[in-house]
Amino acid sequence: MFGQDIGIDLGTSSILVYVKGKGIVAREPSVVALDRATGKLLAVGEEAQQMLGRTPESILAVRPLREGVISDYSTTEKMLRYFLQNVTNHGIFGSLFKPKVVICVPSGVTEVEERAVIDAGMQAGAGKVYLIEEPLAAAIGVGIDITQPCGSMVVDIGGGTSDIAVISMGGIVISESIKIAGDNFDDAIVKYIRKKYNILIGERSAEELKIRIGCVSKRDKLLAMDVRGRSLISGLPKTIQVSSDEVFEALEETANTIAETVKTVIEETPPELIGDISARGIILTGGGSLIYGMDKLIKNETGIKTQLADDAESCVAMGTGRAIHNTAVLQSYNTRNRRKIN
Repeated sequence: MFGQDIGIDLGTSSILVYVKGKGIVAREPSVVALDRATGKLLAVGEEAQQMLGRTPESILAVRPLREGVISDYSTTEKMLRYFLQNVTNHGIFGSLFKPKVVICVPSGVTEVEERAVIDAGMQAGAGKVYLIEEPLAAAIGVGIDITQPCGSMVVDIGGGTSDIAVISMGGIVISESIKIAGDNFDDAIVKYIRKKYNILIGERSAEELKIRIGCVSKRDKLLAMDVRGRSLISGLPKTIQVSSDEVFEALEETANTIAETVKTVIEETPPELIGDISARGIILTGGGSLIYGMDKLIKNETGIKTQLADDAESCVAMGTGRAIHNTAVLQSYNTRNRRKIN
């Protein structure tokens, strides 16, 4: 066991690392803290996330990925190196036998963005880097037998992108990736509170509202939560109470955009596969799919039963790891012909 096989869900909001035989061994926010002067890595993950918006000028806390792709190559490479060193063997065998790594990417990624991910993985210490599209990894992680000649539909809503794909016979028949996902929900809440109450709240507060009382289909029972921000009128701290109905108003437009994209993919799907999808249903994965009512919204919009996958946040990482020895799936990424929606 000199080399290790590793799967990485390199997400905008979080990074999950899967090691064969061990399962998911790391689950951390995709945040890095650096010394501005030297570029030295100071903290990664949860520790670095606590520094966002709270650092002195000498420390830079950043998210090196935006909308599902690398926006800061050097910082992403340092983050990947940190995680690879923590999960691989140390000492002489750890340096001689580099791991084989599979990293997931959005289905709409460009060749330049693909190359950036591969190069970052290699520079971080991988012996070989393979790429797999997020919805395909999600399907494998859910347990769908992707080799069968029948259609399955996966909607993966992450932090930076939402990937919708129809899968059959080991590949993606049709897919669409939009840069609207969980982070956009947070932004929508910030904008709504600012417009309605003239109060500015932070990303962390918006995310807490989303998780605790957020919904994209109205709840049967009205919920409320206190949130603290800065008044744009007085400049002083102020606390307000926000209801779940207000959060629904804030998120409605963003959620409907995702649902409309799902409908568009269905409309472009070959008729032979529509029957399969109607019978099997739509599977939701990714952290963004956990918001209350997302399954109900997509079911109402498409007329197709929709269900949330078990452990939806981990599906992509699990599938990425399980795909390591599926050579056909990994090699087909760059060779198969896929229909894309323009």
